[in-house]
Amino acid sequence: MNSFTLAAVGLYFAVMIAIGAYAWRKATRSSAEYQLGGRQLGPAVTALAAGASDMSGWLMLGLPGALFVSGLSQSWIAIGLFMGAWANWVIVAPRLREQTERYGNALTIPEFLGNRFADRRHVLRLTASLIIVIFFALYSASGLVAGGKLFESAFGASYQTGLWITAGVVVAYVVLGGFLAVSLTDFVQGIIMMLALIVVPLVAWGALDADAGPWTLLQRIDPALTSLVAGTTVLGVISTMAWGLGYFGQPHIIVRFMAIRSVADIPTARRIGLGWMALSLVGACAVGLIGKAYLAYHGKGIADPETVLIALGGLLLHPLLFGLLLAAILAAVMSTLSAQLLVTGASLTEDFYRLFVRRQASEREVVTVGRLSVILVAAVAMLLAQNPQGSVLSLVSNAWAGFGAAFGPVILLALTWPRMTLAGALAGMAMGAAVVIGWIIAGWSGWLYEIVPGFAAAMVAIVGVSLLYPANASKQPAA
Repeated sequence: MNSFTLAAVGLYFAVMIAIGAYAWRKATRSSAEYQLGGRQLGPAVTALAAGASDMSGWLMLGLPGALFVSGLSQSWIAIGLFMGAWANWVIVAPRLREQTERYGNALTIPEFLGNRFADRRHVLRLTASLIIVIFFALYSASGLVAGGKLFESAFGASYQTGLWITAGVVVAYVVLGGFLAVSLTDFVQGIIMMLALIVVPLVAWGALDADAGPWTLLQRIDPALTSLVAGTTVLGVISTMAWGLGYFGQPHIIVRFMAIRSVADIPTARRIGLGWMALSLVGACAVGLIGKAYLAYHGKGIADPETVLIALGGLLLHPLLFGLLLAAILAAVMSTLSAQLLVTGASLTEDFYRLFVRRQASEREVVTVGRLSVILVAAVAMLLAQNPQGSVLSLVSNAWAGFGAAFGPVILLALTWPRMTLAGALAGMAMGAAVVIGWIIAGWSGWLYEIVPGFAAAMVAIVGVSLLYPANASKQPAA
């Protein structure tokens, strides 16, 4: 590995830890500061933190790889995600910011749901927190696996070394600086990711030296590569666009809305966030398509289509810039991993420890428990990630659907429908999760993405049960 490349990656790690140290001095004096940054995030940080914690390595590797293999028809998932993100910013963001503060200044999604429905027995809160803890431990393991594999393939290091470095750096800045550190690092990581996805395809385009542009070259390879509908079906398009439904139920994304300093800042944050997302998604699609044209024109091939970004960077960029590109891929992995670790640790702290173990715990004690919870979750994720071919990877492919169906309808209707009840929330959460799991076990995901039936079933269950059992309906109108 070139020394310039190593220096760039080392600099990236140093900046991440430095941000953690800064946040430690700035916003870790209380649980509200450690878990939500004191609800004082600016719109730009909120926007990029929400985006970066969402996209993970899929944006840098998975999406470019899909377009490299199948062409423009694979961009429907990007279209669906953008539409889902827009709806999330418009519907969920302002209401969640206002209502989490109004209902007991809730610091976690389970706490908000418990307060919203006057869940005195804590059944809903406990159920929601258990789902978060269990599934995010598995989800976090997938991030560590991705980091381990990246170090193995790009740096020639062992898989275990990659695991320890990825986990060590992420845990360091999360434990030190909590929510503020995660948000500030996500902001920096989001910028790095976007720049990488813009610069690499532009450099590849400029380096073609062909008698025609990449579009013409792609049509020469296979005209289907430039078609939005080639090889698709109606159900296939619905399945891919339905990924956008998952946004409403992803705790590590929507918790960002709870931390912005005011509802008035949300329109600005929305414009920044959607602008970042549009540029990043277009860039990722361009990497796959232009990468296909460039490599074919120069007679080069790659063993794994998902490494097209790395392949282009290695061929076209100076070693220092290539190191920054690898840092961008690490940023995609680490931004999601850090958000998941913090949300899971917060749920263990606020929804278990403070609720059932030490109701009168001091703020200092709660912050300490929050830090220990992050370390605990990371340790469990490390154990689950020991085998890179383990079953956890297959579960992660369905985690988006599971969270989206179990939490999405509950969050949407809790924020917008005053007649929703505690019983309806429990029914919707259980039905959404059950249908997704059943759909996967039945093997039906191949023809329709499981979030579609899961989301629909949860909505029906919430509305039906809430109308049948109206006793616990909210007394306050939704914002």
